Amino acid sequence: MSEGETDQAPGTQADWPLRPWMLAALLALAGLAVHFVTDPAGADLVPWRAALAAALVFGPLAFAFTLDRARWKEPLVFAGVVALVMAGIAWRASSAGERHADQAFWVAAGLVAITLALPLFQAGFHRLRWRTAYDRTHFHVWTDAISGAGALVFTGVSWLLLLLLAALFSAIDIDLVENLIDEGWFGWSFSGAAFGAALGVLRNQLKIIGTLQSVVLLVLSILALPLAVAIAVFLGAVVVSGPSVLWNATDSATPVLLSIAIGAYVLANAVLRDRDEDMVGGPVLKWSGYALVLDILPLTVFAAISTGARIDQHGLSPERLWALCSLIVAVAFGLAYFVDALVGARGSWRDRLRASNLKLGLGTALFALFLALPVLNFGAISTSDQLARLESGAISAKEFDFSALKWDFGAAGRKALDRLAKSSDAAIAKGARQAQLQETRPYRWAGERQAPESLSITWQGGDDALRSSVEDYLLANRNMCGSEGPCAAIAAGTLPSGDRLVLVTGGSNPRYLGVAEGGDVTQYYARQGRLVEEPFEIAVDLDEPGREGPPEAEIRPFEGRQLYVDGKPVGEPFE
Repeated sequence: MSEGETDQAPGTQADWPLRPWMLAALLALAGLAVHFVTDPAGADLVPWRAALAAALVFGPLAFAFTLDRARWKEPLVFAGVVALVMAGIAWRASSAGERHADQAFWVAAGLVAITLALPLFQAGFHRLRWRTAYDRTHFHVWTDAISGAGALVFTGVSWLLLLLLAALFSAIDIDLVENLIDEGWFGWSFSGAAFGAALGVLRNQLKIIGTLQSVVLLVLSILALPLAVAIAVFLGAVVVSGPSVLWNATDSATPVLLSIAIGAYVLANAVLRDRDEDMVGGPVLKWSGYALVLDILPLTVFAAISTGARIDQHGLSPERLWALCSLIVAVAFGLAYFVDALVGARGSWRDRLRASNLKLGLGTALFALFLALPVLNFGAISTSDQLARLESGAISAKEFDFSALKWDFGAAGRKALDRLAKSSDAAIAKGARQAQLQETRPYRWAGERQAPESLSITWQGGDDALRSSVEDYLLANRNMCGSEGPCAAIAAGTLPSGDRLVLVTGGSNPRYLGVAEGGDVTQYYARQGRLVEEPFEIAVDLDEPGREGPPEAEIRPFEGRQLYVDGKPVGEPFE
């Protein structure tokens, strides 16, 4: 593409009749490839499969949004970079296992980076850099959003129509469409084809989408005045009452404040438009946009203070570190907007803000990409902070959240938990051992940090070692036997594995626990007269490949044992 083509005005690209067909075929093939890569036959989504699937999803999508008749080489390179980035992130996330607890944030950061990079590439930033016209970037941001949303709506409508056709033909005993829908490969291919066709049609109508963009921005700008007034009243109340009233009233101050700040950012830019000539509305609307620009900084600062107070109270966690990263971006936007508004108060603030938008967008994309790469381990950082708080006495063993080390901080947290379980401090060692025994992450209600100190439980049989192992396990997994009502435990012999079997019940479904020689406890499930370690029904796949003829079914007699409470059977028979 020549520099002249790069500088072409937004929305002037020529219609390309083949675009819908090409994008439909491209994304249909991509969907089909994703189906075979992910292997619905039951294979685990191993790292290479996850990486290849991510590349096959995001690479073709990036190519579909950027492809034009006059240029395909640069979009192909861009799509290749997108595919490699998302494949690397998917590989890292799928191979992390239990070593990390924040894989979803890596993927989210990668998506943010790609989403912001897309309009910058479309506007030619890779070639023009700071000479890139702001109106081009602004145009592509909104047309990408509108065309993407429109393509998704069309895909949903296409599926609805397909389901109606399946029902129609099924009414006359023609099941072809219904059978196709049941095939996994068809769903992926059909969705890709529908999305690609709709996207191709919409990308051919950028002038119309540009007009629709103006309508959308006009509607959004109307909301600027009420939001500006509401934020002004809110900030005034906070200043008069003190910021503590905010986080004393809610535990979700940070997400609420950031959400309002994002709303102020969107509406301010809806008023701002891409140039002064396109701004609509009278002085009141324009001053409302100016007020929203000034409001973003105090909102983000209050959000930062709220997060800082939570960190001071409870220490670092991966989620709070990601919140800090979000706050860095939000405060950067707020500060830039605030300075631009004050310095350019006499009239130049709008041009300053447009220039800042371009720089902030690029900076955010690079920062998000950095966070998605294997550079920082938020689990290890959080673990070090939490251990420092415990060792310094800033928090007592009774208040310390040992469960977070096992469930929220990845491998670093579990290694720290192993060390704490051997601590010379009895309270710390007990809390760590109970957390190690947890089978699921316990729910934490307000004020609740620890498992109950004791259980109301009656025993039938079993020695002291057996009882101690089971009671420690139940204390860690409080949902099995709570402290509010009595439970009964029965030592029921030995399993074929050599584990000692214990049945625990509070009058409802019993828990089947196997206790090994060293005290390790495994939960079993009664299924069709057998104790199994997986909580799933035992079933025979009548459609398994290679099966010929009807199944060989038979009835066999079964003799086993079953728990009775107050003379009534409880649970399923076992053994």
